[in-house]
Amino acid sequence: MSKKTKILVIRFSSIGDIVLTSPVMRCLKEQLEGAIEIHYITKKGYATLLEHNPFVDKVYSIDKKVSEVSAALRKEKYNYVIDLHKNLRSARVKAVVSGKKFSFDKLNVEKWMAVNLKSKSLPDIHIVQRYLDTIKNLGVVNDDKGLDFFIAPDQKIEKSSLPPAFQNGYIAFAIGGQHATKCLPVDKMIEICKKVELPIVLLGGNEDQRVAKFIEDKLDQKIINGCGKYSIHESASIVSQADAVITHDTGMMHIAAAFKRKIVSIWGNTIPEFGMYPYFPKNLKHYNETIEIKELSCRPCSKIGFDKCPKGHFKCMKQISEARVVGKVYDLLKVNNYPSD
Repeated sequence: MSKKTKILVIRFSSIGDIVLTSPVMRCLKEQLEGAIEIHYITKKGYATLLEHNPFVDKVYSIDKKVSEVSAALRKEKYNYVIDLHKNLRSARVKAVVSGKKFSFDKLNVEKWMAVNLKSKSLPDIHIVQRYLDTIKNLGVVNDDKGLDFFIAPDQKIEKSSLPPAFQNGYIAFAIGGQHATKCLPVDKMIEICKKVELPIVLLGGNEDQRVAKFIEDKLDQKIINGCGKYSIHESASIVSQADAVITHDTGMMHIAAAFKRKIVSIWGNTIPEFGMYPYFPKNLKHYNETIEIKELSCRPCSKIGFDKCPKGHFKCMKQISEARVVGKVYDLLKVNNYPSD
């Protein structure tokens, strides 16, 4: 009987970042020889993203401190530890567990130069490939199958349960974002919704409810406001059945890519060059249409985002044409070889 290889993967947050690690677990399980057992450590708020992943055998989660699970981790006797977060907290994990350690390159210097010096030194490599490059010495290669997301069975929403107008097709609009400078102004979101002829499902968290209600009240078309009403898995189920997805640079964008949905991604203060644009298999890269104002000298102003535009003008979002967004949606709907549901 072959010896079991135990692997710990580290990524504490957030939704999109964790979804982007999914090819690592799949490739480890499918490409390494023998029995492979994969554990994952994250924050408790994100554990549900991993609990139904068949490539993950055990999930450890913490509220705040690694010490909450240190004793249990120490007992596991890992062969390999793969740090896909690379911060002080992940260093604490590596300090208490056994096994050979691998850490991915965060490109912090290159990102700092892009933000502060507007340098073009960022490599043209998606973060998924950088995650996989972390374990290339184990003989693991990119299988080009894209991302994974596994919906909890009891949280799947059947299209047949939606109002009749939505059963023949709809657009999912992920209106939120971790920071305000990643999101379109609400008046632009309203205009986009008005110009899209298909029914629309608004998606977001509790923090997006106020904006979503404002949008809903301004529209007389067919709309479902799911912000704060659907769980992350229910929102993923809605996205998985959408004809197309309009989204900011946010976690739902990556979930949409995992289901190989057609995506119009809208970028404000962040840039796709950071390597976190929608990730598709090579034959489906045309499923993403990127909307951004490239010529602005102040972009990117942050690798994450702000509560308000540091320059005060917010041109990166205010100059985006609603008609352009809608036009890209309809361009995508005409694209052939759409994967069957």
